[in-house]
Amino acid sequence: MVSPFLLPPPRAAQIAAGELIERVHAYMRAHPESELHRQGKMFGVLVYSTAQPDISDSNYISAFSAQLDGSYYHEGFVPPVYEMSTPPIGRSKSESQRLQQLLFANYTLSNARGESKSLLDIFASEPAILSPEEWFGRKAKGERTKVKEGTLPPSGAGECCAPKLLQYAYTHGLYPIAMAEFWIGAPSRTEVRAEGTYYPPCSGRCVPILRYMLQGLEVEPVPETRQAQRLCQQINLLYEDEYLLVINKPSGLLSVPGKGAELSVATYLNARPVHRLDQDTSGLLVLAKTSEVYTALQSYFQRRDILKRYEAILRPHTVFPPSGYPSEGQITLPLLPNPLDRPRQMVDYAHGKPSITRYVVRETRPDGTLFVDFYPLTGRTHQLRVHSAHPDGLDAPIVGDRLYGTVDGSESKADNRLMLHAAEISFPHPITKEEMHFCIPSHF
Repeated sequence: MVSPFLLPPPRAAQIAAGELIERVHAYMRAHPESELHRQGKMFGVLVYSTAQPDISDSNYISAFSAQLDGSYYHEGFVPPVYEMSTPPIGRSKSESQRLQQLLFANYTLSNARGESKSLLDIFASEPAILSPEEWFGRKAKGERTKVKEGTLPPSGAGECCAPKLLQYAYTHGLYPIAMAEFWIGAPSRTEVRAEGTYYPPCSGRCVPILRYMLQGLEVEPVPETRQAQRLCQQINLLYEDEYLLVINKPSGLLSVPGKGAELSVATYLNARPVHRLDQDTSGLLVLAKTSEVYTALQSYFQRRDILKRYEAILRPHTVFPPSGYPSEGQITLPLLPNPLDRPRQMVDYAHGKPSITRYVVRETRPDGTLFVDFYPLTGRTHQLRVHSAHPDGLDAPIVGDRLYGTVDGSESKADNRLMLHAAEISFPHPITKEEMHFCIPSHF
């Protein structure tokens, strides 16, 4: 089986997805009252063979997440693994939790070895996940916002497309070959989800389940595209003195170490990045050699004494500019980490932190893409990516954005990377006070 985390998915899964999208669109035309017209939904396909992994003798099955128009059952879609019940209204919190625990204990999933585990067992060693409401409620009361492992699985665990599809395949003697999950219907106003776009399994609900369900199945690894050692050798050193470094970071290289032992700019250069660029973002990065210089440069960022300009290629979902947005302007959206799908960010008007970006559209290209300058006035995680992709932003995802946007199988090989580049930065030297200015165009 090709890894379900691969984006875009293999051609066989894309063909199956295209057929399903047409079928769902026909359903939407026949049901103008369908929820899909107001709020879309994740759908998925699994390409299978009946005897052995043989793509020449394959078919596919389909699924939707949770319920569709109030029902778990629709013709042409696999059934739920286990029909979860909502705790009755009027029960106390402890009674509801006991009922949820009982439901999760009876919700069993299989893997390719023929073994079975309950959701409670699968999530027993996973870090607990708090909803934004719970997180902010605990913080307001001065309580700990981190909770111990082994608490209840997150709401909706096991109801996503991938677990449904794999469970049906295992229980019906089907051999999985490839999988794809994608959004159909109206865009989400919180998470960035767009019609026809492929997305990887969510990190909070699905990844722990898939780690178990894929055991015993021969899965091709995701192709290695980030060869850290090679990328480190491509770092372009633009400036260095005894206090700081300024480099041009290649796309695909971490700014700081992740959870694993990946090589990063920080470890390779033995210096501390004053700001961060996403792994797939290229461009200008400032690193401090001492803690004193780091603190001084950080204060510049906090006071917005540092000018930053990014260059990006965007692919609009609709004809640009969207209603209400001129070819230059300012985007303001409240952002919050998605507790169920980190590192993705979501728009949350109740709890999100303000994020502000000024933008200028420099060129509209013949292929419909836009060449844009971004000037971030705040520094939230994935700020430019969400401001580009969200329907309340520019509704035009950055090309090559595998979290928020345009990986729909239509990109050329040249577009495999995230088309976002930190092109210009200006700041006063923390010791000499000399004005430092660097500009490296993207050549996108």
